[in-house]
Amino acid sequence: MITPVLLCGGAGTRLWPLSRKSYPKQFVPLTGETSLFQASVQRLTGAGFAAPVVVTGADFRFIVTEQMAAIGVDPGTILIEPQARNTAPAVLAAALHLAETAPDQPMLVAPSDHVIPDGTAFAAAVQRGLEPALAGRLVTFGITPSHAETGYGWLELAAPSEGAPVALAQFVEKPDAARAEAMLEAGTFLWNAGIFLFTPARLIAAFELHAPEVLASMRAALAAAKPDLGFLRLDPAAFAKAPDISIDYAVMEKADNLTVVPFSGGWSDLGGWDAVWREMGPDESGVATSGPATALNCTDTLLRSESPDLEVVGIGLQNMLVVAMPDAVLVADRARAQEVKQAVAALKARKARQAETFPRDHRPWGWFETLALSDRFQVKRIVVHPGASLSLQSHFHRSEHWIVVSGTAKVTVNEEVRLLTENQSVYIPLGAVHRMENPGRVPMVLIEVQTGAYLGEDDIIRYEDIYARG
Repeated sequence: MITPVLLCGGAGTRLWPLSRKSYPKQFVPLTGETSLFQASVQRLTGAGFAAPVVVTGADFRFIVTEQMAAIGVDPGTILIEPQARNTAPAVLAAALHLAETAPDQPMLVAPSDHVIPDGTAFAAAVQRGLEPALAGRLVTFGITPSHAETGYGWLELAAPSEGAPVALAQFVEKPDAARAEAMLEAGTFLWNAGIFLFTPARLIAAFELHAPEVLASMRAALAAAKPDLGFLRLDPAAFAKAPDISIDYAVMEKADNLTVVPFSGGWSDLGGWDAVWREMGPDESGVATSGPATALNCTDTLLRSESPDLEVVGIGLQNMLVVAMPDAVLVADRARAQEVKQAVAALKARKARQAETFPRDHRPWGWFETLALSDRFQVKRIVVHPGASLSLQSHFHRSEHWIVVSGTAKVTVNEEVRLLTENQSVYIPLGAVHRMENPGRVPMVLIEVQTGAYLGEDDIIRYEDIYARG
């Protein structure tokens, strides 16, 4: 049995505005009906795979469980990183956790935001890497290059390979265009996919030899970890002492027992909108559209609308990227897709909310979005999952009106508890202790109208919360 370890952090700024810090690209359905994270889980579920370990941040823990439940997969272990510390601490924490019960059972480490359309071919590649992994090798997977890519690191093989595992000669940093062309022509270089296979014991031994400072901090973080609502929270103080370093730099580039498994199936890390355009399968004119989008006399262009009420029309566009959301629109030359992250940095410097905050705010109980906002009022649409409940709370600065438009709400206001159905409403006075629950079997939708001097999300006192938030 192989234990998948899915890395589920990151901000995904190169796919702004659809991917943002509050809701990064792995949770977004970019190229199909499911999110990249869900597709990754499905690809690593079934015969030969144990329950997965997911490593993610505290802000995403309920999104992870919700999206796994939506595809009918029970989570194994969900490790919570107290802060972002790159891939080395995350992978090592998972290895130490698995080593407590199965130190010699192989673990497959994979990012959760990659696209691999042919899951069968990928599973076959994993099987080819199993023998060297069980023999004590650190196995990495290299992608047969289709072009001279400068945005990826590369792997140099010790000898040509027709798909069989082969020793790694060296890692190559992201090259310039001339170096990339030379490596493509040589035929002994692959793209570095950042996917690894090894046993926990062998990886721990590699850290002990090459990065003992990471090992010490992760051992302490796991020893002091605390269970929390089915998650395992790594200790913040110990975790903060870990260097911010990738597994490549910490271990892989120093190890002498590396094996590469070539993979020639489709693969993309969706590192920019140009990659999304390619994965969407442009038509004979090179045009790819999504949502209510219309292209007239366009070539090599992506038009994408993320709102059913927002029509995007392109006329005579060439080599363009147009991505429209209710609160932000991206228009860019396709050749400059990598500069989107610079735009995000500029927005962040201006303190623009759109830089990091998604218009739909996902919570453990469901989600909400703002429909109208002014100085002294705010109108929200709130969706509560079946069986879910908001915290018992009160506010210092605002009162609220709730109007149920779909489903049934169980509402608590001070000592009174009652059920509201469609087209019924309730008033929540300023300072009243209140709670909203969905006792039904379908999502409950209501409109909330807030009025008051301050409408921020931090104007809240929680008295009881089943999600253990502060």
